[in-house]
Order: sequence, then C-alpha cells, then structure tokens
Amino acid sequence: MFAAGAAPLFVPGHVLGANGQTAPSNKITVGVIGVGAQGTADMRNFLGLDDVRVTAICDVNQRAITRVRNRIAEEYGGADVKVMRDFRELNADPSIDAVLMALPVHWHSVPSLDAILHGKHLFHEKPMALSLEEGKRVRAAVKKKGVVFQFGTQQRSDQKFRWACELALNGRLGRIRGIEVCVPAGKAGPIYPPQHVPETLDWERWVGPAPATPFHPEKLKRDNHENMTAFSLGMISCWGIHHLDIAQWGNGADATGPRSVKGTGEFATEGDHDAIMKWHVDFEFENGAPITFVHEGAEGFTHGIRFVGESGWVHVRRGVLTASDETFLRDPQNKVGTMPVKLAISVDHTRDFIAAIRQKRRAICDVETALRSDTLCQLALIAAKRGRGLKWDPRAEQFINDDAANAMLQPRPFRGEWKLPSVT
Repeated sequence: MFAAGAAPLFVPGHVLGANGQTAPSNKITVGVIGVGAQGTADMRNFLGLDDVRVTAICDVNQRAITRVRNRIAEEYGGADVKVMRDFRELNADPSIDAVLMALPVHWHSVPSLDAILHGKHLFHEKPMALSLEEGKRVRAAVKKKGVVFQFGTQQRSDQKFRWACELALNGRLGRIRGIEVCVPAGKAGPIYPPQHVPETLDWERWVGPAPATPFHPEKLKRDNHENMTAFSLGMISCWGIHHLDIAQWGNGADATGPRSVKGTGEFATEGDHDAIMKWHVDFEFENGAPITFVHEGAEGFTHGIRFVGESGWVHVRRGVLTASDETFLRDPQNKVGTMPVKLAISVDHTRDFIAAIRQKRRAICDVETALRSDTLCQLALIAAKRGRGLKWDPRAEQFINDDAANAMLQPRPFRGEWKLPSVT
C-alpha cells in the first residue's frame, strides 16, 4: 500500500526483463578502466547491448568521469554507476563480470593482468603493451584463469577484411608472393613546456609506471602521447597492429610468426614526439608469404593491406575493398562454395566478446592471436632500431643468438610502486 499522496514507483519494463528484455540477474556486468576518447567509444558499444550493464567506471580525470556518467545516465535513465580512481578497486569488485581496459599504452599490462588474475573477462584495447614480455604474461594469465579475452583489433569483425583474407587463403589470387602493409607515419611535435596540473586530474597516477614528466594538456591527447616513447612505441605499433593483424590472418600465421626480420627507421631528433617517424621492415616466414611493412608516404605503397598473388591482387582498408579483377569481389558471403577455407565470422566486435563469455568459447581476437600479431610490431621496431637483419624463433619467441636484441623484448623499469604482476 502506498502512503497517502505518494505516487507509486514506476519501474521500466526492461529492468524487470519484460517485453523480451534481459532481466538484471542475467546481464553481464562490465567495469570500464579508462574513459577517455577510445574508452568512451568502446563503452558506447556495451551500452547498446540489452544483456550488458556497465556498472563501474575508473579514471583519474574527473572531467572525463563527469562526461561519461552523464552518457550512462542518458542510456540507463540514471547514473547509478560506481566511480573509482584506482583500477585495483574495480578489478577486485566481485559484482563485475568483465572489464574494458582502454588506457594509454604505458598502462596496458598492469591493470589488465590485475583484472585477469581477479577472474575478469577482458576486452583489451590495442596494442598489447610496451614489450613482448608484458604481452606474454597477459597471455599466461588468460590461460591460467580461463577467462575470455578480446583484443581491440576490430577489423576482424569487418566483412571486407575477412573477404580479402579468404581470397588469399583459398588461392584465388594464385600463390601469394607478398603482403604489403602501410599505415600512418609518426607525427612530429613541439617541446611542451610544463604547465599547472588542473585540480580535476591526478597527473601522477596518469603517468604511473612511465618516466616522470611534467604536465601539459597536449600530452593527454591520444595522437600526441602515442608518439611519445614515455607512453608508447609509436605508430609502428599503435596503427601497425591493426593492419599487421590482418596480414597475419590472411597469411595463415595466427599461431606462429616470422623466421626473420630486417628493417630501417627514422626517428625524431627534436620535440617531445620522439617515437619512430618512418620505417621499412621486411618479414620472412617459414610457411607463408613475406610481409613488407612501411609508413604512409613510402614510394609505391598506399594505406591498407595488399595481398599480391601470381594471378592477381586484392587491397583492403577501412571501408574499401579493391582487386585486380572484379570477379574476385563477387559473392562476399562465400555462399557458392568456391572457397573452402572460411574464416571465423563476427559482425560486431563487442557482441562477439559477450557471446564468447556466454558460450564459453574463444573470442575472434583471442589472446594468442593478439600476441602473435602484436609481436610483429615489437619485432619491426627492434629491427628498425638495430638496422640489420635478425633471426627469430617463433616457437621460443626469441631472437636466435642475439642477446642484445632479446634484451629489447623485456619490460623497461617501472616507476614508483608499480610492478608487473607475476603469473605463477
């Protein structure tokens, strides 16, 4: 019975699971670590799923927190979401099933490992980390805990990229002679003078395990800090991972890697944008086509992935698929059976992650796939820095008889209290 003069509480039908909606008890709960531009974009995809509920967010930027809380309130009809400034608190919350990690690259491994070791399923933004060893440890944790891992290389959930890879794998282009990968070059930048840290930002926590550096608001922008070696490996990794991943897919190399790599690179000589600017890297495979990896602007190359066969080629980039022969582009659903090799199909990267959790299966960009593709980025940068050919053992995941190069696979020292969690 309601008190006199009090209006009855209205509960929307979707909260109770009416009209075909998922009841709260059956929803997968998601916590978001990092609600900057990329994290917010990823989170919106989760907000649009009826069987998912975003229940917690974590960031050190109060302005971002306020903006995202308002977005959640618009979607859910109220901002009933936990707000945390320490990712460890979010990861330890037993009410959370899965975590979306979308932090700057220098923060990728520590929070992700912590989430996995707490038994959380993980949607992990790319790239894997600043070193191969960090990525390997994430892989070990995923295998130990048996959680679902989805990498943010969403191009595997795009029909055009899948179709290009199926054409290559099925011999429709003839024997593949080579794969060309071209992504944006590095970005030059000025020296950013120190500025006062706003009260709404915990800059010390934002920098975290990276070398101490003075605050400037431009450093918060993704296209700036991803070109600074304090926080990233540069575009050779941040952009490279997307297209190198597709090259791996179409090369049938998801479970392995190259046998050798050689490369050259140009690095910035002034300004705070000190990551690699330009590069030309060649990978050779034991049982696969060679891959040439370059920056945009390299003569003879255009943005995207080009599979070049003895009887034709196909070129793919976001939104565009072209080929030397238009007949290659017929029947993109591969319904007529002309290509027996069919790759896994996903049309929605976020939905595939949630479906994998419910179905207890691997996601389309699982941790092994992620690490193998990310390894190419790591090797490319090391080869460009060394300026000579290197032999790689894809089974042992180390360089052959090269202690100096192998040392570059290890994590750099972490600052302050931060350490890479062990997996035992």
